[in-house]
Amino acid sequence: MVINIKAWDVTPVILCGGSGTRLWPLSRNSFPKQFLALTGKTTLFQQAVNRLQHINDPSIKLNGLLIVANEEHRFLILDQLRETENVKAKLLLEPVARNTAPALTLAALQSIKDGEDSILVVTPADQSVQDQISFSKNIHNAIQVAAEGSIVVLGIKPTKPDTGFGYIQKDKTKGDHEEYKVLNFTEKPDLTNAKDYIKSDSYFWNSGMFVLRASVWLKAIQVLSPDIYEATQKAFIQKTIDDVFIRPDEEAFEAIPSNSIDYAVIEKCPSSIFDIKMVALDSNWNDLGSWDAVWQVGIKDKYQNVCYGDTLTENTSNSLIYANHRLVTTMGINNLVVIETSDALVIADRNQSQEIKVIVDKLKLSKRGEGVLHRKVIRPWGWYDNLDEGTNFKVKRIQVSPGASLSLQRHLKRSEHWIVIKGIAEVICNDKKITLKENESTYIPLGSKHRLSNPGKDALEIIEVQSGHYLGEDDIERFDDFYGRLKDK
Repeated sequence: MVINIKAWDVTPVILCGGSGTRLWPLSRNSFPKQFLALTGKTTLFQQAVNRLQHINDPSIKLNGLLIVANEEHRFLILDQLRETENVKAKLLLEPVARNTAPALTLAALQSIKDGEDSILVVTPADQSVQDQISFSKNIHNAIQVAAEGSIVVLGIKPTKPDTGFGYIQKDKTKGDHEEYKVLNFTEKPDLTNAKDYIKSDSYFWNSGMFVLRASVWLKAIQVLSPDIYEATQKAFIQKTIDDVFIRPDEEAFEAIPSNSIDYAVIEKCPSSIFDIKMVALDSNWNDLGSWDAVWQVGIKDKYQNVCYGDTLTENTSNSLIYANHRLVTTMGINNLVVIETSDALVIADRNQSQEIKVIVDKLKLSKRGEGVLHRKVIRPWGWYDNLDEGTNFKVKRIQVSPGASLSLQRHLKRSEHWIVIKGIAEVICNDKKITLKENESTYIPLGSKHRLSNPGKDALEIIEVQSGHYLGEDDIERFDDFYGRLKDK
């Protein structure tokens, strides 16, 4: 006899925004921490994808991923998805950052549009969860509670009186699916209250993960934050669709008030008509909100050091050393964070590493590019690395992926010299088209319409020498582009 069991209709949602300034200089606006491999060989974003793919079982009908991300990161996300097997995803692209409440509203609207009233499993893209079996069990419990109409928040048992987390106060009575009624929320308490919370079994950290029906979220935000709901719905109705890219209307989206899921809805629920529950997440979770957190989850040597890259330590203990570009050596240090990249070096007390965002704010105020961009910049066609720069010149190493092309463009303030060091280049310059092989070069005069393409099956690499009185990245006029950037300056 065959028993048909109705499967829950579940849609995983990954919130992929955030700049990760607390992990500067490795994490920057153009390449935030979710796209970094901080706790293994795969990135935090890829780990989130794999984690959600593996909650599937006969009781779940798992739909394709909905990923809400910044427009700037769309091709970076696609590249990382290609490295993950059997993933179907749609990308909801935000033209500007508006925090997590509008992001989840976009996902819920898309889910309702796609079909049934799906149960959304919502997670940030930048967390570490090391116990997949426990994670899947906890999510299954939360799905069953959410199926009955409740909003479910995943809670973490506190390990210390941390003032950087929001706290959930739960009831003492446990339900059939390991859930508890939520009594109250406290956002980032002072140290005295945090210490009191640790002594009680009633308080958990808010993980930022939620499980709820799409319709329940839409109703909750319509009632509790109607300005966000109405503005987001307007932007979504006026969306455009380009393959897997879903773009809400830019002008309408910019008018959406910026607010988090917690402030806009979740923290208002205990005193509202919306039932909110908590399921404990006992899966070795870490939000990687500081370099100290990266040290905590890292593999330690006998001196309690966590080292990445080309490092050499002597009389060093309890420290995190991250060498990204060159050899880093340490001697006679304890409890420090040492993070090296090609253009920046951080040395900090591990206990103060969460305050690195103060340095980032100062860099931005002084308009220094290191606060936003890496020396090596990812582009949809490949990447470029700024090797050297001086008065009236800049030297770049450029890699173009097989079959990829830069836009047809021109510069009004600089000329360029290109030297092929690897692969085959197809070059358009005004009305001429030429093919260059290794050790061959060409010159692109100021004001010329030009395009660089890679017609080969291997990566193309060139050295570009720019010369002119202004060498900023905004000196570009695009005439044809495969990546939807014609409106960019």
